[in-house]
Amino acid sequence: MAKKKTSVAEDAQSSRLGDFGSAITQICEEKGISKEKVIETIEAALAAAYKKDYGKKGQNIKAVFDEKTGSAKFFLLKEVVDETTREFVEEKEEGEEAPTTRMEAEPVEGEERLLRYNPERDLTVEDANKLESGAKVGDVIEIGLEQHQDYGRVAAQTAKQVIIQRIREAERDSRFEEYKNREGEIIAGVVQRVEGRNVFIDLGKSVGVLFPSEQVPGENYRVGQRLKVYLAKVEAGSKGPGITLSRIHGEMIRRLFELEVPEIFAGTVEIKSIAREAGERTKLAVASSEAGIDPIGSCVGQKGTRVQAVIDELGGEKIDIILWNEDIAKFIAAALSPAKVLKVDANEDLKEATVSVPDDQLSLAIGKKGQNVRLAAKLTGWKIDILGVKPAGETAAEDEAENVSDGDVADEK
Repeated sequence: MAKKKTSVAEDAQSSRLGDFGSAITQICEEKGISKEKVIETIEAALAAAYKKDYGKKGQNIKAVFDEKTGSAKFFLLKEVVDETTREFVEEKEEGEEAPTTRMEAEPVEGEERLLRYNPERDLTVEDANKLESGAKVGDVIEIGLEQHQDYGRVAAQTAKQVIIQRIREAERDSRFEEYKNREGEIIAGVVQRVEGRNVFIDLGKSVGVLFPSEQVPGENYRVGQRLKVYLAKVEAGSKGPGITLSRIHGEMIRRLFELEVPEIFAGTVEIKSIAREAGERTKLAVASSEAGIDPIGSCVGQKGTRVQAVIDELGGEKIDIILWNEDIAKFIAAALSPAKVLKVDANEDLKEATVSVPDDQLSLAIGKKGQNVRLAAKLTGWKIDILGVKPAGETAAEDEAENVSDGDVADEK
């Protein structure tokens, strides 16, 4: 019978340990933090509880938790110090005034203060060598403490608060690291709420904000709407990572094309330059690093399916895909597409170019409110001036007509 009872007790203990291990695993999965961080949190809570009931003020207590057995060992940590790192003050006798020390005197500007020696957390080199031979200044000596199983209500409450606080901090740090590593990427989210002109988007483990300055003009956002956003900036905050999202960033175009065009993702087609006016038009300069690959065709896709997918994601924004060229004159001519360019006079030193286009193409080259030439200048990095030129044949005909007209006037006279 005794053996059976022992077996049942062992089974119960094994079950409790198994449950404890499962609880740790569950916390790791739910909060997205490592097991090491959870164990560290448990040790901090146990140390706080031990110090509350059995420790003294100023002590530095360390707990070492055994995940397999569910038990813990406790140690008092003391640092090895000497006169160069601590100030030793003689204890005053009863009825005697303590001598004035540098610690008690007015601080001298620019002078570093030494911490006062505290026997609860410090050890002299001589005392340290009695416990551990070869100990030197700066070493930390671990002194084993008596094990206790019973803790009071206040100690238990302290442990609980430590666990809650540490888990929150670990969860916050974990979320920050996760999203910080994804800075500059496209991420899918759901509109959670709209406050004024600020749009808050649920990204899964955290919430990002789409400020008015990062929203596409004319776009409307509704609660529950799914959309892709660009992770512009991630900052650490007291309540979690501060995530700034964008729908107007030029790099968003690059990331969307990487998702839709395998050749860009693989690196065989490269996006050399991007010029964007969000909600209106984007110009994209592409080049291929391998012979036989058409960079424009790769981006457009069969029957325009690839570029159309990007256009749809951007709410109908127009996209011009042009071929990048090392010859700046040819590149500028292509950047002004769809206008036909007759001649490009480039000044390499000033990075300025004068572009001649047919008179009937002048408005097309400039674009609505100057948009086409403005995007071309941004795409190439050059200042572009456009001149309208009449075709040679038309100019000759006009000159001939003027001569005839002048002749008629002469005859009449």
